Amino acid sequence: MKILFGVDYYSYICTMKYSNTKIEGVVIIEPKVFNDARGYFFEAFKKEEFEQNVGQIDFIQENESKSSYGVLRGLHYQKGEYSQAKLVRVIKGRVLDVAVDLRKSSPTFGQHVSIELSDENKLQFFIPRGFAHGFLVLSEEAVFTYQVDNIYAPQQEASIRFDDPALGINWPISEENLIMSEKDLNALGLADAVLFD
Repeated sequence: MKILFGVDYYSYICTMKYSNTKIEGVVIIEPKVFNDARGYFFEAFKKEEFEQNVGQIDFIQENESKSSYGVLRGLHYQKGEYSQAKLVRVIKGRVLDVAVDLRKSSPTFGQHVSIELSDENKLQFFIPRGFAHGFLVLSEEAVFTYQVDNIYAPQQEASIRFDDPALGINWPISEENLIMSEKDLNALGLADAVLFD
């Protein structure tokens, strides 16, 4: 048997770094990663710490998807009382993740935050209710996971066009190389979308 002398993880306080973005409520979370000869360890979610830094969110479901290079999913949201807050991260690969503020009363209405999430940087992205969300796969494939705080309601599902000039999102893959669903290709622009108060 080979014995590896590594890090005693719990001899440390396993805290995460919480960084606010230009849009209030949207938060980037960086875990503290412990590496040794065996691999790595980090706390992916810690309820008490999360609530102290972000707020009280009751996540009720976790979803996972696998996508290939060039797949763009979004920009998705659920309308009204079925809106969802999301805590997202990438287990394998790299994506550009985007959150768009759809709150009409917000000073940052129509603005977005984009961030690269990967299995290397292990960053997480918290997106509150009242936002559209989407991601573009930058690696050969990506495994994407996210927790939500509300049920999936297909009758309340909506999308905003990824390329709406009003949003000004810089997608780093040319449009002819994107892979998208028919629903997302036929999505409404921001001016015609159902919004949040």
